[in-house]
Amino acid sequence: MSLSVVPFTGPSAAEHLPAIARLRIRVFREFPYLYDGNMAYEEKYLQHFLEAEDAIVVVAFHAGQVVGVSTGLPLAGEPATVRTPWEQTGEQVSGIYYFSESVLLPEFRGQGIGRRFFTEREAWASARGYGLATFCAVVRPEDHPRRPDDYQPLDDFWRHRGFQMCPGLVCEMRWQDVGEPAEETKVLQFWAKNLRD
Repeated sequence: MSLSVVPFTGPSAAEHLPAIARLRIRVFREFPYLYDGNMAYEEKYLQHFLEAEDAIVVVAFHAGQVVGVSTGLPLAGEPATVRTPWEQTGEQVSGIYYFSESVLLPEFRGQGIGRRFFTEREAWASARGYGLATFCAVVRPEDHPRRPDDYQPLDDFWRHRGFQMCPGLVCEMRWQDVGEPAEETKVLQFWAKNLRD
């Protein structure tokens, strides 16, 4: 069966929400996120993308099953923990589009779906007048005990998509790592791309 990538806006992705939530929990358990998620939180979190203005949910399907998802919404719709670092740069947050997350099952990686996730979100944001796209990625030490020997950071992939790391521009989020007893604060590094180039 072939793969398909479908963008959804507004409430149109609602029927896929449980499958998307399960996928996020599964993929985010992997390094580097090591996120110990649960369905109740995920479904509540994802509901925001069905309701927020200019939000998009891009879903990859294989044989009718959700195998990947990528989300985005205006940075202005994100919590202060994500917005504030950008506000402090002097940038107009109203012109920035935030690429929230992309998750894809391992067996479907390397087939161009990740590129489609970026292409779809960039086109959507650009068509709505946003001049800058940004996302943030968790920072983990190279000697992290759970880092797989074959782990490949996505930095080169992001650079090929035209994104650049924003030195010194970071935010903090809290979540519980797999195997840990409680939530801890994580540092995430921002990357950005000018959509008007």
